[in-house]
This record gives sequence, structure tokens and C-alpha cells, in this order.
Amino acid sequence: MYSIVAFFQKGGLFMYPILLVFAFGMAIAIERWIQLNRVRNANRRMWGEVHPLLAEGQFDKAREMVDEDKSTIAQMLSMGLARQGAVRRREDIEIAMEESMMEIIPQLERRTPYVALLSNIATLLGLLGTIMGLIEAFTAVANANPAEKADLLSASISVAMNTTAFGLMAAIPLLILHAKLTSTTGQVVDSLEMASVKVLNTISNFAKRQFPAS
Repeated sequence: MYSIVAFFQKGGLFMYPILLVFAFGMAIAIERWIQLNRVRNANRRMWGEVHPLLAEGQFDKAREMVDEDKSTIAQMLSMGLARQGAVRRREDIEIAMEESMMEIIPQLERRTPYVALLSNIATLLGLLGTIMGLIEAFTAVANANPAEKADLLSASISVAMNTTAFGLMAAIPLLILHAKLTSTTGQVVDSLEMASVKVLNTISNFAKRQFPAS
């Protein structure tokens, strides 16, 4: 712990904005991770309840169920089943669910790009801190005793490099979290698209059985 505190103190003023950027990035990443897992679990629960009803052709009961639920898959199915109750064309139902997806996807991706942005900012702040430290180091040794210049310069450069190291220490976890969040968001979107296709196929097959002449 003492070594960490000493490392932080030697880095200079730029260590504080890097720490602040890292804290903001972690807060956003944790919030997004919790929200995405909540969405994924709610979607699985809702799909497990509504899919048997759809398979049995109980569209009215399924429609009531999704209308009362707040999950993202319920929002999408609500649009499709509402259209299914009014028309029979597969294209109209598909368009309704695609429209709902266009509203859902931005909600799933909300604030996630900021994690990558803050990661880049942490790296750049680390580099900027190192450059400013090097400028101060060369300025300080300009008028120093020639015998002490080498030792003074090496010590100053070592301290200046702390900000780059800390910037990378903050940026790398944020990049990893951003990749994980992006992957999880993609999985949720893929599951919604798969559910929409299954619903469309179920409705089409039921309509063919009920109206074979059409």
C-alpha cells in the first residue's frame, strides 16, 4: 500500500484527473453490466413464459402477457402481436418488430461508448503528464551543476513516466470492460432477433393451418 501511495504521489497533478476518469469509466461500466444482465435475465424469463403460449396459438393470452411486462423482449413482441391481431401479413408483423428493435437497441448501447472514450482519455492524460514532466525536468537541469545533471535528469524522467504507467493501468481495464459490454449487448440483440424470427415463423405456420386456402 505504501508503494502504491508513493507511486501516485510521485506522478504529479496529472494522476488526479486520470484517477477521476478511471472512476467515471468504472462507474459507467458497472452500471451498464448490471443493466444488461438484468435485461438478459428478464428476457429469458419472459420468453420462457410466452413461447409455449405462442406455440399453442394462444395469441390473445400472449398479447396480454407481453403488454403487462416491461422487458425489452416484451416490448418487441407487443408491437408484433398487436399487428398480428389486426393483419395476417408476415411483412407487416416483421416491420412492426423491426421498428421496436430500432428503439430498443439504442437503449441497450446507451453510455457504453463512453467507456472506450474514457479509456482513450486516460491514456492521453498519462502521455500529456509525462510530456509536461519531461519539460519540467529539462528546464530544471538546464541550470544545474554539470556533475549532477545526469542523476537529476534520470530521476525526473522516472517520475514523469509514472503518469504514462498510471494512464495505461487505467485504460487497459476500461478497454477490456468495453469489449465485454459490447459483446454482451450483441448477445442480447441477437437473442431478440432470434426470438422475432421464431415468433414470425410460429404465426405464419399457425395462419397456414388455420387458413390453408390463403
